[in-house]
Amino acid sequence: MSDACYACDAASPEAPLREQIIRERGWRVAHDFNSSLEGWLIAAALRHVRALHELTTTEAAAMGDLVHRSSIALREVTGCDKTYVMLFAEAEGFEHLHLHVVPRLVDHPEDRRGPKVFAFMHDGAAVSPERRDELALAIRAAWPS
Repeated sequence: MSDACYACDAASPEAPLREQIIRERGWRVAHDFNSSLEGWLIAAALRHVRALHELTTTEAAAMGDLVHRSSIALREVTGCDKTYVMLFAEAEGFEHLHLHVVPRLVDHPEDRRGPKVFAFMHDGAAVSPERRDELALAIRAAWPS
């Protein structure tokens, strides 16, 4: 665990379902807490790393598979046309390596496509914790084996 690291603090096995939809092979998948877009997932390394080059070969391979399976589950749960995948890990307290796996809906607003998808993070209407738990259950049920 690292001082002031949100991802490390949220990785507790006692965390709510929305913080650990899937937990496997050195990774966990969570529903983002700040987005108003249902299904905005975060895939975070369980080990505190800050950059891709710090991953082991096993962790890196698991990351690719996790992103792929996240996309399949999101398509089933949200009906999305595709998923966006982004990695920055730059904000203070969020330097821990994490990927954003974001559903791009069929009827996704034009003004929130591509890099503008981050407008969902700043509109002040985050998905409620209760709804994130409901989505977590649906995503877990749709998770491909």
